[in-house]
Amino acid sequence: MDLGKYGHLTYSTLVHPGDTWPEMWESLTNYVPRVKARVCPDKPFGVSLRLSNASAALLVDSPSERAKLKQFLADNNMYLYTVNAFVFGPFKNQLVKEKVYEPDWRGEERTRYTMNVADILADVAPDFVNPSIQSPPLGFKPRVTGPEVVEAYAANLRRLAVHLHKIRERTGRTVTLAVEPEPYCFLETTEETVHFFTKVLRSEQSLAALGKELGMSAEDARVVLRRHIGTVYDICHQAVEFEDISKSLQSLVDNDIPVFKLQEAAAVQVPAVTPAAIEELRKWAETVYLTQTIEKMDGKISRFLNLEDAIAAWEKDPNRSREWRIHFHVPVFLEKLGENMRTTRFAIAEALAFHKANPLSAQLEIETYTWDVLPQHLKTGDIVDYVTMELEWVKSQFA
Repeated sequence: MDLGKYGHLTYSTLVHPGDTWPEMWESLTNYVPRVKARVCPDKPFGVSLRLSNASAALLVDSPSERAKLKQFLADNNMYLYTVNAFVFGPFKNQLVKEKVYEPDWRGEERTRYTMNVADILADVAPDFVNPSIQSPPLGFKPRVTGPEVVEAYAANLRRLAVHLHKIRERTGRTVTLAVEPEPYCFLETTEETVHFFTKVLRSEQSLAALGKELGMSAEDARVVLRRHIGTVYDICHQAVEFEDISKSLQSLVDNDIPVFKLQEAAAVQVPAVTPAAIEELRKWAETVYLTQTIEKMDGKISRFLNLEDAIAAWEKDPNRSREWRIHFHVPVFLEKLGENMRTTRFAIAEALAFHKANPLSAQLEIETYTWDVLPQHLKTGDIVDYVTMELEWVKSQFA
């Protein structure tokens, strides 16, 4: 939905089944109109579409399927403005963990997949938006074994920038790529993101290489790169990192790094890790998704790939005071999860206050994809009720 100067707001259809195009079509046609009827019955409603590699390959080769999609959107007063192309393959009802980042941005599969999504968006998205593609933070940090990996990331981002520039020249459509920093990934903190953009992707050598490919000066190549390659700012990810959200966002602004999508998401916060808190937390561990856990103890940050790893470390040394923040997306309308657990919803409020004072993104999206693995007591009604409550809460922040 259009919030005027604050941008377009929707929710991520990653919450629904969508590993194949038939599954995504069923989710799109079944759930999204029902959500729209609740939150935006008489006005156009923006859509965030999850497209796996298999779905993108089908759509890019099928004008008839794209025409069917466009017709459905038009018939239901909807418009497509962003695609989740983070998850390449299956995502629901199976063990995912760090496989979610594969293939990463060093290789051809990720690059071709993203180009396909760009071609689809150029055809299906309306001309009053610059549609975005959500993509992983380049790679899983333990797999970044040397500078040659980082350069491969940059080289493929330049290839994509060339592709997006050619789409713009051919169609007049500006499609953007938004890479999403996430705990335990190559782009994890805001500081790391700023370094990669300013010192690697926009280095003299990188801009010269892009300019040569485009047949233009390095300075003009910088403009192309700035126009097409930026970030998704998932608020919960940076809250999990214990970042000051306002300073983090200001750092991106100061370094001219675009936020093509601002994601309203909340994570689990455990202000004091106690035996009682551990008992509550055990039901959150051993899920199909990563539960990266960041610990702050005596002013020092420690990182664990999964919640169960953090619990094991606590069991060896349970008597020291510490706070945990856990990468597990939880409903944004909740502030508390139990007697000993809260959410990082405070970070959403801070980010939206920053955004209201100085709008930094034309696209807002709620991304709580974890409905299927949430503890039962946190599920409010059915999935349509749940998504509606999230959208209404975020809308209320702009009242």
